[in-house]
Order: sequence, then structure tokens, then C-alpha cells
Amino acid sequence: MAELHKSITTIPRLYRYLTEEYSKTTNKDLLRYKVEGNFVGVSYDQFKEETDNFAFGLANLGVKRDDKVAIISENRPEWVYSDMAILSLGAVDVPLYPSLTAESVEFIINNSESKGIIVSNKFQLNKFLKIRNNCKTIEFIIIYNEKDFDPNIPGLYTFKQVQDIGKRYSKEHPNLLKDSIEMTKPEDVCTIIYTSGTTGEPKGVVLTHNNILSNVRAALECFPINKDDIFLSFLPLCHIFERMAGYYTAFASGGTICYAESIETVAQDLIAVKPTIMTTVPRLFERIYSRIIKNVESQPEKKQKIFHWAIETGKEYASAKKKGKVSIPLAAKHKVADKLVFKKLRERTGGRLRFFISGGAALSKDLGEFFEAVGILIIEGYGLTESSPVIAANRVDDYKFGTVGKPFPGVEVKIAPDGEILAKGPNIMQGYYKNKKETEATIVDGWLHTGDIGEFDAEGFLKITDRKKHLFKTSAGKYIAPTPIENLFLASKYIDQFVLIGDRRMFLTALIVPDFEALKEYADSNKIPYTKVDDLVRDDRIYKLLESELNQMQRQLANYERVRKFALLDKPFSIETGEITPSLKVRRKYIEERYRNLIEKMYESLEKKES
Repeated sequence: MAELHKSITTIPRLYRYLTEEYSKTTNKDLLRYKVEGNFVGVSYDQFKEETDNFAFGLANLGVKRDDKVAIISENRPEWVYSDMAILSLGAVDVPLYPSLTAESVEFIINNSESKGIIVSNKFQLNKFLKIRNNCKTIEFIIIYNEKDFDPNIPGLYTFKQVQDIGKRYSKEHPNLLKDSIEMTKPEDVCTIIYTSGTTGEPKGVVLTHNNILSNVRAALECFPINKDDIFLSFLPLCHIFERMAGYYTAFASGGTICYAESIETVAQDLIAVKPTIMTTVPRLFERIYSRIIKNVESQPEKKQKIFHWAIETGKEYASAKKKGKVSIPLAAKHKVADKLVFKKLRERTGGRLRFFISGGAALSKDLGEFFEAVGILIIEGYGLTESSPVIAANRVDDYKFGTVGKPFPGVEVKIAPDGEILAKGPNIMQGYYKNKKETEATIVDGWLHTGDIGEFDAEGFLKITDRKKHLFKTSAGKYIAPTPIENLFLASKYIDQFVLIGDRRMFLTALIVPDFEALKEYADSNKIPYTKVDDLVRDDRIYKLLESELNQMQRQLANYERVRKFALLDKPFSIETGEITPSLKVRRKYIEERYRNLIEKMYESLEKKES
């Protein structure tokens, strides 16, 4: 198992250790990325040259200690070069989601007082140019894609131009970078990450080098990660989960990171890269699972039976293995199931995957158990941007589905009297940038108030039950946690997105975005005519199909937790429309406001029915 070298007390020192010491012991790639459909490698020497030149170039543009520089780009090697270059100068980077609107970009740049902005392409450049006149602190813009450079835009440079400036500048100031790395202390600010916030304006989370590296150390202690590991990275680097786990921890272990071309190409990239570890979110498993099930359902009955028999065998085997009691007949049965079914499924992940690390949202227990049966282990963790990010995680040899594991080394966790999860440790943020009021409300006596409701089970595993601010109180005085109910319905193949409504109401209702592909298949096989999706959403037969689906699924719920009425929507919730955050969390208040008329109609018809 890898561990952090004692000299690594800041991110720039991790960079220096990798490029000056570790690089002498290896000749493998540090990074790999796609160029015209094929993966090409970046060596440690190339990484050093690209980063150093860019750092000297930024210094020439006036970037100095404590200055802020914003980055808005998809994952690519230049993102990493930029990050290491900014931090090596003792400056602070402000990463932004590429999906943010121009208004959000304007707010973040002004709030953080960023001196410069780095953009990936023309789309991001145009987004910034719309608001440029409102961003008084910006002195320069740098663009990665050379073909998108426009010499008529004042203050715009290409990435390569800045590197060329840097080469010349380094000759005049050869010790600048070395001295700057020496001067950077563990308690210095490393990054300001703006949380997208399901309510209100984004808040800038201030994290130091030590905040993040304490989490890297704990990750290396908890997970068997080493220099032979190959990571496939597709979650945005601007998100602290990918940045800490899939980037800094991967680097610290001496492993290789491969960048997926996009979320859409992950399935092909898995086969091409054959990763051993991958950080991801539950949505990926939901997609893989629904593809597998769709494929199985199109097979002859005999093959379907073999598949279901294999999954049951896999579950039985996994359970027996945990207890250390695998019988000879069960081992033999499992061998057959593996040959007939599991091996083929594992090959879809490249065939070498040791485990997935899942975060960002709750992983359903059933999904965890299904993949475990196949021989694919998903380790679920839990955290927030404010905790750099991990607070608790399952371990490869100590896990329980339906929980987020045990607290990370060095992190204390306790449950407040109202059920809220509180955390304390070296990973907890310094506060929200220029926002004393929110900081004081969130960190009380050193304890981070997570806003999540949870409990410890008898074996010390932490279980998240809901968000504190999501808890409904019906007009009958019953408290309801919406997330578990929503997750229950999301298991239906006909449902893509589901939002429960019911705060201060007598009954629960829901807004449902159907899985349009599944609806079309149902309509085709039941001869329901349609020309577009809207026709299906308005069709009574489709409403009845979903009604019977919901009734079937909510039998296990208490009476007051059941959905009494729902409305079908013809468009998915999206980031662009502001209904979900860039980290794919639902903005309930916004959705309730946007669909207020539709919601009121549902309640009016329910009241008529009741009276």
C-alpha cells in the first residue's frame, strides 16, 4: 500500500517529489489522454516541462503569492499543468464547472477577485466575454485550444504562448519556482471551490494544502492503492472528490491517470484503458445496470433464467465469503456462474478493475449487492466540499452496502441531538470566502455541521438518511425524509427522475420525468400511437402504467409516505435550466417554484377527491 512521503506537506511539494525524485525510479506514463481516438502518454519529464514553463509564464503575467486564478475547462492534461503551476507560485486556483452559466461565472470571478481566467475552448471563452466588462479584477485570459485563439481580443493568450513567455522568463529568474515552492506552507490556502448550492448564491469553500493532503493521507491508509494502479478519470476535476481521490491520491500513489474523452465515451474507454481503480458516482452504475437488464430482457427465456440463477448464486457466494464459510458445492456453482455470466460482464469494465470508489450521492443497496455478485466491488464514501471531501468511507475488507462506511482516519464524527452529522478534523475547511455569517453558522466550536441527517449502526457504520433541509413536515405533523422514497421509485425502468412534493401539505405528490426510451418501447409493444414524446406523457394509458408501477413499489411504505398523485413531465431536469446543480443535486425550491401551477392543480384535484 502506498503512503505519502514525509517531505510532501503541500501540493507543490507533491509535484516536486514526483518530478524530481519519483520520476527517476519509473519510466511509465503519469497521464494518458485521447488524441484523435487513441490514448497517448505524458511522461514525468514532459509533465515537469509543461508545468514549469506555464508557471514561469504566469509569473511574467504578474501572478504572485495569494493571487486567485480561475480555471473553466473539461478534464485534460492542461488542467493539471495549470493547477500545479498556479499552486507552485503560492497562488490560489478557483476551479469552475464547465456547465456553469455566464451569470454564475461572473459572480464567482468577482467574489474571488480572480486576477486571470483560463478557459478550454471557444464556447467557454464566449461565455466569459459576455460578462468580461463586469469582471474588473481580470487582467488576462488564457485559452487551451490554439485554434480558438482570436488575436483581436485584448489580453487573450494561448496556453502555448504563455509557456513560451515562461521559457524566456525562467532564464532571467531561474530560482523563482524553487523558492516559491519552499515558501508555501501547509496552512496556506490552496484552492477556493464554489459549491453550486441547491439554494442561493454559490459559496466559496476555502481549503488549505493541509486540508486536502490530510484526506490524501487517509485515503492511502484506507485503500490498497499502489504504483501499478491505472485510474480512469471522468468526473470533473473542478469537483473536490475527483481532485482529491482521482488526481492527488492517484499521483501520490505513483499510479497512472487516463482521462476519458467524455461521459458518453466511458463505456469504450473502460475497455481501451482497462483501469484497476475508478472514482465515480452512482449514476454510472445505474446506467450500466439498466443496459445489462435491457440486454437480458431481449434474450430468450432460457438465457434469462441462467442470468438470474447466476446473480442469485453470486449473492449467496458473496455472503458466504464474508462469513468465511464457502461450501464446496457453492464454490463449484459460483465457478460455473462466473464462466457463463460474470466474466463477460467484468470484461465490459476492462477486466482488471479491483474496485470502484463511489461518492457524490447515495448508492442504492441493491445496486451494490448486484455488482458485488458479479465480482465488481463498489466502495461507497461520504463527504462534502467543506471536508476536502471525505468524512467516512467503506473499506475493501470492511464494507456494508446501504451505509457510507466508517469515519476516515483523523476525522471525528458525531450525531447531534436532532440527528445531524457533525465532523471535526484536519480536513475541515477554513470557512466560506468573504462570508463570515455562513461560516459561523456552519462551523460551530470546530465542528462542521454537514446538513445531513444520519446514524451509526451497531457495527459503527454510518448511515445517511437525508438532508436536514430536505425533511418535510406534512400538515399532519409527520416528518418525512424524501430521498429514500425517491430512490425507491428511481429503481423503476420507466422512471428517469423523480421529485417528491409534500412540505406543509396534507398528502405527498410527485413530479416524474419518465425514461422516454422505456416508454417508447412500451408504447410500441402495446400499439399506443405517438409522434413525439409529449403524446406519450399525455396518454392516459401511460399514466396508468406508471400509476400501477408506483402502487406496486410503495406497498412497503407507511400510509403517510405514499404518493397520492403525480404529474409526468416531457423534459428532463437539467443544469442549463437551473433545476439541478452542476454536481447533479436537485434544487427542490427552484423546481417547486417553476412547476407551481402544475403542483397546485394536483393538490386541488386531490382535495376534491377527498371532499
